[in-house]
Formats: sequence, structure tokens, C-alpha cells
Amino acid sequence: MTITIFLGALIGAMMLGVPIAFSLLLSGAALMWHLDMFDAQILAQNVIEGSNSFPLLAVPFFMLAGEIMNAGGLSKRIVNFAMTLVGHVKGGLGYVGIMAAIIMAALSGSAVADAAALAALLLPMMNRAGYDPARSAGLLSASSIIAPIIPPSIGFVVFGVAANVSVSKLFMAGIAPGVMLGAALWFTWWLLVRKEKIKAAPRASKAEVLAAFKNATFALVLPVIVVVGLKFGVFTPTEAAVVAAVYALLISTLVYKELKLNQLYGLFLAAAKTTSVIMFLVAAAMVSAWMITVANLPADLVALLEPLLDNQTLLMFAIMGVVILVGTAMDMTPTILILTPVLMPIVKAAGIDPVYFGVLFMINNAIGLITPPVGTVLSTVAGVGKISMDQVTKGVWPFMIAQFALLFLMVIFPELVMVPARWFYG
Repeated sequence: MTITIFLGALIGAMMLGVPIAFSLLLSGAALMWHLDMFDAQILAQNVIEGSNSFPLLAVPFFMLAGEIMNAGGLSKRIVNFAMTLVGHVKGGLGYVGIMAAIIMAALSGSAVADAAALAALLLPMMNRAGYDPARSAGLLSASSIIAPIIPPSIGFVVFGVAANVSVSKLFMAGIAPGVMLGAALWFTWWLLVRKEKIKAAPRASKAEVLAAFKNATFALVLPVIVVVGLKFGVFTPTEAAVVAAVYALLISTLVYKELKLNQLYGLFLAAAKTTSVIMFLVAAAMVSAWMITVANLPADLVALLEPLLDNQTLLMFAIMGVVILVGTAMDMTPTILILTPVLMPIVKAAGIDPVYFGVLFMINNAIGLITPPVGTVLSTVAGVGKISMDQVTKGVWPFMIAQFALLFLMVIFPELVMVPARWFYG
């Protein structure tokens, strides 16, 4: 009955068009009323405490770094450098998009920001070169979701806070799977374009490659600073976010000189608006998370899944299946905040490494950004690239299937995630 009331209130409010943050508050209040412990003061206290977290300070700074990166010319230089390396091969612009997405993922941590940048920079070029518009848009959409996996990742920050798992370890554990996602896209793209007649760009000379690398050096250094700093304990993930934002600002204004001072207000405002949405979601989710714990729902779910607790692989398949279904109807941040307090007790009861679970959980949620009908990244690419949502959805399917296949390989072979993860964080 308790589960029915919680899910009924949450899903019912969402179906009525209530914003997800308010739906979370309503579901928490419904549980309080059902348990005969409704108290507006407790409700308000949990909302305040939900956003009162030092690690969450990383969110606004990573958002700001992403905004500055796109406006300050860092993204453009990364794309140009990738273009000199692989732009001349058959389907080269697709490989450029994948390479650029992996590098940009280590700058922003936001799939939507990377999707907007890639669509604006590459989609017109791909269309002029004769690439299939739907397939091109699908590839860029699928490439963009690498951003929440490779550090710095806003999703890992939110999950780490909600699950009480080390954000630094999550960051380090996400590096190898993020690159693997890029490799899966690379192979899929090669299969799809090998027989097509596509106009390739001229091969860049060694001098042009060197010039593009030199021009992009300052942009390429940022991921190294973040990863090395986190690995050797120079700074925390929150401090890394500040370093990323300040570095991007200095490079954009003093070195590349593409960002003007009169643009800063707009960038700060855009970052603040996005951050406010995320932070309110986190604060509202804390009410539901607290009530879920009080109502003992995790224990009920553990009892329900008890037959699977002895088989970690089957349990992970079951959990991933649930997350896939939820991801088709809900954005990444709400999914993390709603499911994390419910799933973590099950993960711990089964003896699954929380870092390993966090990486797979995040990959699944990231893929949810390109699953219709609520694929936020699909909408972004469609809007920026001036292409219909139907075309983007049609083009993304082969790449989405490749990423899901890799996800389930990681379920079967946890070593794919944990062996490189332990190397990175020691």
C-alpha cells in the first residue's frame, strides 16, 4: 500500500503536468500523510538540507565551465584538431564528432552542452558533405552522452551525494567506460558508412595537424589538469569544478580572446538557471528519499528481490532493465534522485561494489537522454541542427543499441569497469 501511494502520487502528478521537482515534493507529502506524520516543518527542513551539501557546489561551476567552453572557442578548436587527424577518411566527420565528444566530455560534464556544441559545429558540415542527416544527428546525439561518464561529470556528483559514494572514485572509474562508449560508436559508424558514397575532406598535412594541435593545446590541457589533480589528491571534485571554470575563463578571455566581458553576464545567468533546476530537484528529492527510508520501502524491495541477491549478474540485469524503462519517460537527474535511495540498499545487500554500480547506473541514465519520447539530447540536437525530432530518433537507434550492448557486456564482465577504475584511483 505504501509503495502504491508513493508511486501513485509521483506518477499521477507528473501525468497532470506538474514539474518533476514539485511531483517529488507531493509524493513525499503523500507518504507523510499516509504514515500519519505530516509536518510542514519537517518538509521544509528536508528541502533545505537536500541542497546543503559541499560536493553539490561542483554543479554550478561545471555548468559555468561548459558555458564558457562553448562561447570561448575551446569546443571549436577541439573539433578543428580532430578534423585534421581523421577528417580525410571515409565518414571522417563522424569520427571527428566522436573524438571531439570524448575530449569535450572532459571539459563540461554536460551532455546537453556538448550536444548543442557538436550539432552547431558539425551538423552543417556533414550535411554539405552528403552525409545522411538523420544518421549524422543520431551519431552526434549518441556521442554527446559520453559527457556524463567521463570526468568531470555532473551526474556523478549528484549520484555520489545521493548514494554517499566517493565522487572522486566515481570520476576515475568513469574514464575507461566513457572511452569504450566512444569505441562502440566508432565501430557502429564504420559499419554504417563503409559502403556509402560520402565526400571526404582533403588530408591535412603534418604542418596543419601540428598547427591545429598547437591551437587546441590550452583546451586539451584542462582534462589533464582535472584528472591528474583528482588522482593525486591535489583538489576535491568541488575544487576541480572551480579550477575548470576559472581555467576556461582565463583561456577564453586572455589566450583565445573570443569571449568578451560583456558576454559574461549572459553565461553566468545561463549557468545559474540550469543549476537552479538541478539544485531544486536535489532538494525536493531529499524529502522523498527521507520518507522512503522512514516508510522502510528499501527493505520491502530487498525482500522482493531476495531470490536474486545471491546472483549479482541477474540482479544487475533486473536493475538495469528497470532503469531503462524509467529513462524513457524521465530525465537523468530526476531518475538518479528517485531511484538511488531505493536501489542502493539492494546493491549493498547483494555485495555489489557501489562504484561499479554507480558507473553502470550512470551509463544507463545517460543513454536515457537519447531514448524517446523524453530524450533531452535528441531535442537539443533537433533544435540546434534544425532537423525534425523524428529524423533524429530514427538516426540514433543503431548507436543506442551499440551502447546498450556495451552496458550489458559490463554487467556480465565487471572487470571491464573495475580493473581500469582501480588503476586510476588506486
